[in-house]
Amino acid sequence: MRTRPKFILTVGLIGLSFGSGAPPAGASLAAAVLVAADAEWAVVKALHPGARFEASPVGEFFLKTMTLPDKTIQAVLFFHAGWGKVSAAASTQYVLERWKPRLLVNAGTCGGFAGAVERFEILLATKTIIYDIVERMGDAEAAVADYATDIDLGWLQGPDPPGVRRAVLVSADQDLDPARVAELASKYRAVAADWESGAIAYVARKNKSRILILRGVSDLVGPAGGEAYGKIEVFRRNTETVMTRLLADLPAWLGRSGPLQ
Repeated sequence: MRTRPKFILTVGLIGLSFGSGAPPAGASLAAAVLVAADAEWAVVKALHPGARFEASPVGEFFLKTMTLPDKTIQAVLFFHAGWGKVSAAASTQYVLERWKPRLLVNAGTCGGFAGAVERFEILLATKTIIYDIVERMGDAEAAVADYATDIDLGWLQGPDPPGVRRAVLVSADQDLDPARVAELASKYRAVAADWESGAIAYVARKNKSRILILRGVSDLVGPAGGEAYGKIEVFRRNTETVMTRLLADLPAWLGRSGPLQ
C-alpha cells in the first residue's frame, strides 16, 4: 500500500538513537531493518518519537541501540525502503553497500490467502517468488524461476515462537488479484502476497547476505475479494497491529541470529 496512515501511536520502544549515519564509537552495525510501505514506516516512526531521522538518496533512516535477550547491546539501522520492487531493490543494495550489516531484516505486512492463513499471523519467508512477469517471446516461467529465491535459515537458532509460520511468499507490483489466489496457491504453494519481499530477497542473495523476512498478515484476500479493498482504514488499522508486534519481537529474533559482533 502506498498511502500514509492517519493514526498516531504514543508507545515507544526502549533504545538510544544516534545520528550521523554511523554507529557510535565502539559499536558495530548488527542488523538493518528494511520497512517498505509508507503505512508500515509510519508505525515505526510513531514507536520511536525520539529518533533522529536522516535522509538518503533512496529513503529515510535512523540508527539506534538495542538490548538483546543475552543483554548485549547492538546497533540497528531502521530504513524506509519504499513500496514496490524498484524502490525495495535499490534500497536493499544501498543499505548493504553503505552499512554492511551482519543481518538484513525485512519487516512488514502481506495479504493472506483466505482459508490458508489467519489474519495477524506472522510469516517467516522460506522462499520468495516474483510472479508478475509477462513474457511474450518465450516462457515466462523461466524468468519467474530465475528471480525466485530460496532463503537459507539454517543459521537461525532455536525454535520459532508460537504463531509464526514458515511459508512461501509471492511478490508483485500490485495488490493481490482475488481471481489469482487459487492459481498462486497451487502453482507456488504460497500462502500470502506482498509487493517487495521478492526483490529484497533476490538482492540479498546476490550480495550473499544473511536475511530474515517477517511479514504479518494485515488482511485476507479470497475469490470473493479482499477485506481491505476499498477500505483503506482496515489496512491502516491492521498494519498498526502487525508492525507493533514485529518491532516488539525484533530483539528476540536478533538474539536467535548467533553472534552479531
